[in-house]
Amino acid sequence: HPDHIADPKDPDAMPLFEAVYPLTQGLTANVMRKAVGAAVARAPRLSEWQDAAWIKRQDWLGWNDALMTAHSPTSTAELSALQPARQRLAYDELLANQLALALIRRVRMKSIGRSIVGDGTLRAKVRKSLPFKLTEAQENALKEINADMEAPERMVRLLQGDVGSGKTIVAFLAMLNAVEAGAQAALMAPTEILARQHFETLSPLAEAAGVSLEIVTGRDKGAARSEKLGRIASGEAQIVLGTHALFQEDVAYKELGFIIVDEQHRFGVHQRMALSEKGPRPDMLVMTATPIPRTLALAVYGDMEMSAIREKPPGRKPVTTRAVPVERIEEVIAGVKRAAEAGEQIYWVCPLVEESELVPLTAAEDRYNEMRERFGDRVGLVHGRMSGVEKDAVMEKFHERELSVLIATTV
Repeated sequence: HPDHIADPKDPDAMPLFEAVYPLTQGLTANVMRKAVGAAVARAPRLSEWQDAAWIKRQDWLGWNDALMTAHSPTSTAELSALQPARQRLAYDELLANQLALALIRRVRMKSIGRSIVGDGTLRAKVRKSLPFKLTEAQENALKEINADMEAPERMVRLLQGDVGSGKTIVAFLAMLNAVEAGAQAALMAPTEILARQHFETLSPLAEAAGVSLEIVTGRDKGAARSEKLGRIASGEAQIVLGTHALFQEDVAYKELGFIIVDEQHRFGVHQRMALSEKGPRPDMLVMTATPIPRTLALAVYGDMEMSAIREKPPGRKPVTTRAVPVERIEEVIAGVKRAAEAGEQIYWVCPLVEESELVPLTAAEDRYNEMRERFGDRVGLVHGRMSGVEKDAVMEKFHERELSVLIATTV
């Protein structure tokens, strides 16, 4: 079954180059090329929106011609990433992104929010209960967040800090500011495991402050769920943690004034907006552990203000990052064995649950089976296809140190 059939008398009908697209199981390259070709052919003939002199200086094609050339190259030169057609499309995409961010920022600056000013009593209780003092970077981030919350305009701020830098306590103190002002606060995490981890971490702090903490996930059912939703709707639950379940239709808040989105890159804009719509223009703080240079942050998150925690609390062990080629996997496993024998615990993260013909990466199940042969029942497995009960059971074993090695996907 040849991909192309052409008359020998018309050799030009045979394409010399073919576009290669990422595929999934059941989707062939031929079907994908036909679909893209049909989409490009149906693309509207838009009038030029770039300055004519600018287009000429750059030696660029019009948008439609650039789109056609990028998907149907006819020469080796047209395959280059620096080829004018690709440059034109990339420029348009970046320009559209920046214009959208500028519009969002302008609308936000004009939008009336609410001034959130707490009296500091709850935050003082928590600070007194902490066995450590906040770092200067944490204090500076808090000052910036509190200043935004006090302003009448709506806050949308990005808090960036490496794992272990202390973002969570900063976020919790900001939530207490909202509670002191009579509002509710919500923290949305991308996975149930992370939401429960936040709940366990923040519960003693909430107890020290004397505030009510609630967690809502997709696993809540029946009477238990109704009871939780009732506490949230009445305002009895002052701080609510959870996953996407926080913005489901049946979840209503008495007065949601402050929102935190953890690992924001794992949520879409519409998901963040859906949670925002649960309150009267609540302030929003989004958090990420991804190191972002300030210039890149302005380009990607130009609609947000930015705070960064560049230092870690004293006493934290330094993190060592090493890249090891797969050919040296036995050395890695030997290191895992030494760590396990020393009483340490190991996370081993794999990108896939099971092996794929299309992606040549080690699957979690394969690695789990291999490690079980070496370490026995001291190895556990967690992935997204498992039920919440199954994942919790494995995580509990790991927490109780019944497991030395935990093989996981990015759940």
